[in-house]
Amino acid sequence: MVGLLDVSAGVFPRFRHSRMHVLAGVFPGTVTSLAAAASIVTGILMLALAHALKRGKRRAWRAAVVLLPVGAAIQVLHRHSFFGAAVSTALLALLIVHRGQFSALGDPRSRWRAVAAFIWLSALSVVLGLVIVSAHPETVMGDPNWALRFEHVIYGLFGFTGPVHYATDQANDVVAYSLGGLGFLTAFTTIYLALRPAHPLAHLTPTDEDRLRGLLERHGARDSLGHFALRRDKSVVFSPSGKAAVCYRVVCSVMLASGDPIGDVEAWPGAIERFMEEARAHAWIPAVMGCSETGGEVWTRETGLDALELGDEAIVDTASFTLTGRAMRNVRQMVKRIERAGYECRVRRVAELCEDERAVIREAADAWRGTDTERGFSMALGRFGDPADDDCVVVTAHDTAGEVRAVLHFVPWGADGMSLELMRRDRSADPGLNELLIVAALQQAPGLGVRRVSLNFAMFRSALARGERLGAGPVLRGWRGLLVFLSRWFQIESLYKFNEKFQPEWVPRFLIFRSSKDLPRIGFAAMQAEGFVTLALPAWVQRLLPPTPRLLRGSSPGRRPPKAADDHTVDAA
Repeated sequence: MVGLLDVSAGVFPRFRHSRMHVLAGVFPGTVTSLAAAASIVTGILMLALAHALKRGKRRAWRAAVVLLPVGAAIQVLHRHSFFGAAVSTALLALLIVHRGQFSALGDPRSRWRAVAAFIWLSALSVVLGLVIVSAHPETVMGDPNWALRFEHVIYGLFGFTGPVHYATDQANDVVAYSLGGLGFLTAFTTIYLALRPAHPLAHLTPTDEDRLRGLLERHGARDSLGHFALRRDKSVVFSPSGKAAVCYRVVCSVMLASGDPIGDVEAWPGAIERFMEEARAHAWIPAVMGCSETGGEVWTRETGLDALELGDEAIVDTASFTLTGRAMRNVRQMVKRIERAGYECRVRRVAELCEDERAVIREAADAWRGTDTERGFSMALGRFGDPADDDCVVVTAHDTAGEVRAVLHFVPWGADGMSLELMRRDRSADPGLNELLIVAALQQAPGLGVRRVSLNFAMFRSALARGERLGAGPVLRGWRGLLVFLSRWFQIESLYKFNEKFQPEWVPRFLIFRSSKDLPRIGFAAMQAEGFVTLALPAWVQRLLPPTPRLLRGSSPGRRPPKAADDHTVDAA
C-alpha cells in the first residue's frame, strides 16, 4: 500500500493535492510534491520490499528499518506532518520489537538477476516516465506527440534535457528529477547485481561425496535413484547421527530434493528435519521429486507435507526377461532387423574402457544431445567416464565400420542393480538402436551380477494407462487427452509407450509439496533443474562480467555446503 501511494503521489500531481493524498500522509514513506522523485524511487523500493518482508527476509527488514525513519523525516521537513511521522516511528518500533520474525537468509546469488533487474526496471522506468511526462498537460508547451515524449523520457533517464518543455519551473523540475531518479535506480541496481561477488554454485565437497558413497555402499539397494545423489551440483544435509542425508538444489527459491533420503531408514527423520530447518532458515519452499512410496510416507509423516503421484518407474527383472512370446514380438522383430544391418553391441563396465574410448563416447553423447544444455536432475548423473564412476555400465552400438552410433549409461543400484542414466543415439543411424541396446543390456546383465534394471521414468503413466481403457470416465479421458497434447513438446506418452515394450514392473514415484499454491512454482523450478527451461546469460554477456569462482573437486576439503548470502532489496521483486 505504501509503495503504490508513493508512486501515485510522485507521478500524478492531482493525486498529491487530493483528499486521498491528505489521508495518505499518515502512511510511512509518503512524501510531498517537493520530493516527487524521491517518492517514486521510495515507492518502487517499498514494492520490492513487500515480497521479501512477506518471506521474512532479514535484509528486507534492515532496509525497512532504514527507510521508515527517512520517510518520517521527509514528512516532518516537507509536509509538517507530525502525525505521519509518529505513525512511521510506531511502525519502526513494531519492526524492532518483532525482529525475530525476520530471520530468513537470502537466496543464492546469480548474475542473471542483474539482467532481470535491468529489464524490469527499464520497462517500469519507461512506462512511468511516459506517465510523468504526460501528467502535466496544463503546463506543457505545445502539443508534443508520443514519439517526442518517448524521446524526452530516454533523455531524462540519462540525465539530459529532452524536447518537451514546460511553462513552469516546478513542473520542469519534477519531471527532470523523477526521470533522473528512475535512471539512477536502474543503473545502480544493475551495476550492483552484476559486479558483486557471485555466490559459489551448489556443490558436493570431496568429503561429502565420500560420506555419501559410504552410505550408498550400505543402503544403496533401497532406492534406484540413490546414486544420482552424487551429482556434484547438489548440496547435502546430513542427519545428526550422520547415517542419513538429503541432497538438494535451490532453484527459484524452491529447495528441491530428489528421490529418497540416502542411508538408514531409521535415520531419515533426522536428515529430513535438517532439510526443513534449512528451508525455514532461508524461507525456501521445500519439495521432493520422485520419492518412493516408503519415502513419501516418511516425508509426509515427519513434516506434514502433502504427496502427489508423479508417475511410475519401469523396473525389469533380468532373470525373467525374454524376447519370446507375442507381447515381445515387435521388439524381437526390430532387434533382429538392426542386427541384420550389421550393428554390434558391447556391454562393459566403465573401468574396462581406456581413456581414448571414454573420450570418444563422451564426445559422441554430447554431439547427439540435441540441446544446448545438459538435461536431467533427479535421474541423471551429469557426467561420464569419471574415475570415481568406474562401476557404472556402458552399452554401445557400433556399425560395420566400428563407429559408435548409440550409447546407454547405467549407474549402480546397490550391489545387484543398475539404473538408466543416459540414452542417446546418432539421429542418422537406423531407428531401433535404443531397443537393441536395452535388450543387450538386459540379456548380459546377469553376467555382470545385475538382477534388476531401472529404465526410464514415465510421468503420469497411470493416467495414460487408465484413460485409454474401456469405461474410462470423461474426466480421466480429458486428463489423458491433455497429456497426449503436451506430449508434442515433452516426452510423456512416448516414454510410457517405449518402456511398456519391455514388460516392466511399474513402481510409483511421488512429488512431496507443502501447499497446492506452491505447485506452479515447484513445477517451474523442476523444469529449470531438469534443463527444460534455461535462464542463463548469453555467452557474450558472460565474457563481459567478472569471472565466477567455481569450486573444483578437491578444493576446500571438508567444507560445509555454502550458506546463501542475503538478497538485495530489488532482488526480492
